Amino acid sequence: MTAPVFVVEQIDRGGPQFVLDGPEGRHAVSVKRLRPGEDVVLTDGRGRWAEGVVRAAEGKDRLVVDLGAVEEEPEPQPRITVVQALPKGDRGELAVETMTETGVDAIVPWAASRCITQWKGERGLKALAKWRATAREAGKQSRRVRFPEVADAASSKQVAALLAKADFAAVLHESGEEPLATVELPTEGEIVLVVGPEGGVSPEELALFAEAGAKPYVLGRTVLRTSTAGTAAVALLLGRTGRWS
Repeated sequence: MTAPVFVVEQIDRGGPQFVLDGPEGRHAVSVKRLRPGEDVVLTDGRGRWAEGVVRAAEGKDRLVVDLGAVEEEPEPQPRITVVQALPKGDRGELAVETMTETGVDAIVPWAASRCITQWKGERGLKALAKWRATAREAGKQSRRVRFPEVADAASSKQVAALLAKADFAAVLHESGEEPLATVELPTEGEIVLVVGPEGGVSPEELALFAEAGAKPYVLGRTVLRTSTAGTAAVALLLGRTGRWS
């Protein structure tokens, strides 16, 4: 089993020792119950990381680590961004969690016209914070050292602008005549995929995205919930682009 991952604000250089304290130190000592001689990985969540060996566990929230050399994981290619329509309840966090564990690089919350959930004011800020916290925790759990970015909530026009800049842009929609599993994909650059709400992507949104260069594609024979479609699509794209090989 790979070593557990802990997040630090900054990791500039390795050795000889690093003190992990605060919430991460408490989790390491009191929850994971790490002891001297066990391996850990420290990361800033932005691609910089280092392996270490626990030297001592002090109190309830302090871990002393002998740290190795700091390394940097390169940006993966092609980069995969999922524009995720806002689901109901806690299904948004489920989508973020599973897409992060699968390997998505960026998630853009989308306030689609048919979304029942609306992020407004303080409620919207809290919801966004939950998505970002979920991405962080899922990144740790899945042993990632480069966590996905969770952008601010986007309007349909902002999504269209994002699609226009992509090297490959797609909308998961039943009107698609070509499966996502057979389309030609780039080996570098940016792939942007739109996942609509439970009520579907509106005709106006489809037309707007088509103008930006995004075609509709089908994922499979079954209809997936908005909270699971993105994860399934990311897994497909990672396999087809060679990032899982």
